[in-house]
Amino acid sequence: MVDPTSLFNLQGRVALVTGASSGLGQRAAQVLHAAGAKVIAVARRQDKLRELIADLGEGSAFVAADIGDRAHLADLAKEVAKPLGAPDILVNAAGINTRQAADDVTRDGWDKTLELNLSAPFFLAQALVPDMKRRKWGRIVNFASLQTTRAFPAGIAYGSSKAAVGQLTRAMAEAWSATGITANAIGPGFFPTDLTKSVFGDADRAARNAAQTCIGRNGELNDLDGPLLFLCSEASRFVTGQVLMVDGGFTAK
Repeated sequence: MVDPTSLFNLQGRVALVTGASSGLGQRAAQVLHAAGAKVIAVARRQDKLRELIADLGEGSAFVAADIGDRAHLADLAKEVAKPLGAPDILVNAAGINTRQAADDVTRDGWDKTLELNLSAPFFLAQALVPDMKRRKWGRIVNFASLQTTRAFPAGIAYGSSKAAVGQLTRAMAEAWSATGITANAIGPGFFPTDLTKSVFGDADRAARNAAQTCIGRNGELNDLDGPLLFLCSEASRFVTGQVLMVDGGFTAK
């Protein structure tokens, strides 16, 4: 009988987390490090990354970069391997939501949304996969959304990108899982982050969102810990191509 706790132990693994300077990306970096992984944090804000690495301590490092710049993702993949080794785990947590109504969407806003939310996760994964294939082990976790399947006001660009993340995840699984690399996505409900300040800043709106869930409340950051650790560990070795909604049952109603 396998020790169940060993299934979630990430000792010896190296995890790359994008969007790690705040919100869900920061939480992901903290959880994976606590589970034993060495963590490479990537985001644009160097000051926030320094704070995170100082908090995490030994076995962590950061690379400040704009992953929305597709032309440099191959170089970034080489850069992140320098401090702690090539990543076994990729968590694509970086994202943007311009919240432009359909009639007001600009080409620039559309392009930035698709570039960061969809193109960056794919091309960064593509650059990291060869090392994962050589080790015959890898975990890719993308971030989907309630808007992967639901239409929200002023969410046409963001929703389109997140719907595409669902299919991207399935296509990654089809392409790479036979080599030992699983690809899954987490679909968070409403969690208090920088990206959702406008939502939680409106008490009535936050209450309506909580009432929409089966559980009856909005998310707390630690609600993501277990699902993330599951998808990044040996515990999920036969799970791939899935979108796990961590939304308190929001999408079940």
